[in-house]
Amino acid sequence: MKDSTAGGLVQDSPTDPAPTDATPTVLTRPGDAKPARSRVRPGALLHRSWVLFLLRTGIVVVLLGAWQIGVDTKAIDKFFWGEPVGVWQQLVDWVTIGTSQGSLLDQILVTLEEAVLGFVIGSVLGIVCGIALGRIRLLSELFGPFLKAANSIPRIILGSIFTVAFGFGVQSKIILAVVLVFFGVFFNAFQGTREVDRNLIANAQLLGASRWRVTRDVVLPSAFTWILASLHISFGFALIGALVGEILGANQGLGLLIRSSQNNFTMDGVLAGMVLVAVIALTAEALITVLENRLLRWRPPQSHGGAAVK
Repeated sequence: MKDSTAGGLVQDSPTDPAPTDATPTVLTRPGDAKPARSRVRPGALLHRSWVLFLLRTGIVVVLLGAWQIGVDTKAIDKFFWGEPVGVWQQLVDWVTIGTSQGSLLDQILVTLEEAVLGFVIGSVLGIVCGIALGRIRLLSELFGPFLKAANSIPRIILGSIFTVAFGFGVQSKIILAVVLVFFGVFFNAFQGTREVDRNLIANAQLLGASRWRVTRDVVLPSAFTWILASLHISFGFALIGALVGEILGANQGLGLLIRSSQNNFTMDGVLAGMVLVAVIALTAEALITVLENRLLRWRPPQSHGGAAVK
């Protein structure tokens, strides 16, 4: 029953029946509401990792087996494409006997030195210049056309120029690696700076933050995801720069090892060098992923349904 009060409000009388819904109504304060988090059991994650590992291993085994069968049946020319058994034997010989330029470890360390130095220097320059041009409009308008023109120059031409100018030492390879890394990191840092929420910047300025404080505490953390995304591919570019420089002219390194095998028409040696480069690149990618997970622990979990390539 409904009772009408003098104020015109309609109230339920005590004799009205109770709601038929058996589910109790829970009243909560607005601050008590928490988003539901999807929890995955560690056992499920371990199982999925093993399944992925086995599937990837199976793909590699099938491809190598088909390659070897093609060579044995003369469907694939061993002279031009090599064979898995020959590539493995070449790697074993390099490890146990050494290369024509010295021990295999020395060649790997030389290439790693060039790639790591180029990666670090190019990344730092790219981050600093990208954030600076992203924050200061005048610098962006002034240097933008020059950077676009420099980015359009084929890298192989720069490699030849650096080899002639700086010789066969590590300097020419490091500079080429720096150039390759710089542009990828720069454009990501620049775009990440431009994509920062303007409301965050305005709120920080209202609280009295200086331009440097806004850049350090607001812009840099917001652009960090863009920067780290560029680092995943930048080390590969650094390796390419080091290898191209060594192929053009060097005294040591994996690039020289690959070039020597090419000059001797030893395809197994060329492919063995490529295997070593792939192992180095995958190891660096894993280390960068670990660094990213540590630096971005503050970031909330993503809610999209896609999965990253691991």
